[in-house]
Amino acid sequence: MAPAQVAQTQLEELPIETRSVKALQLQQLKRSFDLFAGNYGSKPDLDSGSQEAKLRCKIRDEYEAVKDLKAPEQPAAKRAAVANGAAPSLGGATEVVTASEDAASGRSTTARMLDSIAAEKPSTSGAGQQQQLVVHGAMNGAAHDISKALLLPTAAGGNKEYTPSAAVAKRLPSKWPRPVWHPPWKLFRVISGHLGWVRSVAVEPGNEWFATGSADRTIKIWDLASGQLKLTLTGHIEQVTGLAVSDRHPYMFSAGLDKMVKCWDMEYNKVIRHYHGHLSGVYSLAMHPTLDLLMTGGRDSVCRVWDMRSKVQAFVLSGHDDTVCSILSQPTDPQVITGSHDKTVKLWDLRKGKTMTTLTYHKKSVRGLALHPTEYCFASASAENIKKFRLPRGEFLHNMLQNQKSIVNTMAVNEDGVLASGADNGSLW
Repeated sequence: MAPAQVAQTQLEELPIETRSVKALQLQQLKRSFDLFAGNYGSKPDLDSGSQEAKLRCKIRDEYEAVKDLKAPEQPAAKRAAVANGAAPSLGGATEVVTASEDAASGRSTTARMLDSIAAEKPSTSGAGQQQQLVVHGAMNGAAHDISKALLLPTAAGGNKEYTPSAAVAKRLPSKWPRPVWHPPWKLFRVISGHLGWVRSVAVEPGNEWFATGSADRTIKIWDLASGQLKLTLTGHIEQVTGLAVSDRHPYMFSAGLDKMVKCWDMEYNKVIRHYHGHLSGVYSLAMHPTLDLLMTGGRDSVCRVWDMRSKVQAFVLSGHDDTVCSILSQPTDPQVITGSHDKTVKLWDLRKGKTMTTLTYHKKSVRGLALHPTEYCFASASAENIKKFRLPRGEFLHNMLQNQKSIVNTMAVNEDGVLASGADNGSLW
């Protein structure tokens, strides 16, 4: 018989030890205990270099302003003792303490590090001065020394002085102007008629009627005074997500998730133009206040600018990485402002079709934008907060003091400066 066959026969004859699952678990538990029980509860050794650096930073932060103060004068008795050769006290030279004395007195490693740092003399060389950190705002209120300021390079090739973020945006709510009291709003009327969510609302400039677009794929025209249904427009095959009524033409524009943008002639209640170009659902729509331009944004991550008369696509404002869900338009630069699910707000130069500024202050999707009617500023809303920015450069002003704690989908500002926001949970602030 071959040796390989003999070995295989011997292996087959060996008895197989059967063990329960519980026994195997206890064995694994014992092995883990043997591995880790020896150093259980013990802390890792501290790195002396990092500990010393940490102490130096703390000493610099706490005592930078008083480290050069003159030491207090010693009493006459102590001066006489020093003159007679006695050991100086803490006010004089630093005492030399050996390691054995430290151990006998119970001094910790941190205390010995502090003594060694205090005994060192600061470097007076030029290289040492360049490596020192800059302290902004001395305690005595003296003017800031520009020669010691930290200069940062700029894109233009020059230098600018470093300014901490706390000095740029000071959060002092106590110094903000107190809001003016306005009478509380009361529910005037509840109008029902749609069979789905109401996704968009637009009011006619003459305040005679208003239009609502719904998830039931219809647009309904309501009388503003009585709340009676005047007309129902059909034509979309998906949810109607955007409406806008022109103040210079008898036109109303609608957009939906069916990728369609329609122009309605309100004298004949018919669709007279279609704007084709979106690759996916359209989520937002806005009209230019002075030019015959229409802006639409959707799930294809772009904002398309249309000539409403010729149906020509004038610009494709690309740059967002996710759905463009809110658009603002104004007559002065930036003429177009877009908010997206990629957490950014972009300010566009409409003449060049390029981005002027990108605001990255939000941490979640920007679903609502509102332009102030009198102040040159706008507000943007997301799930974490509502933020206010100054135009035209988009400087951040402040957050709202109260948080709605929900996903804010829409906002509006009236002439009195009152901001209203509607959220996913049905609340209106």
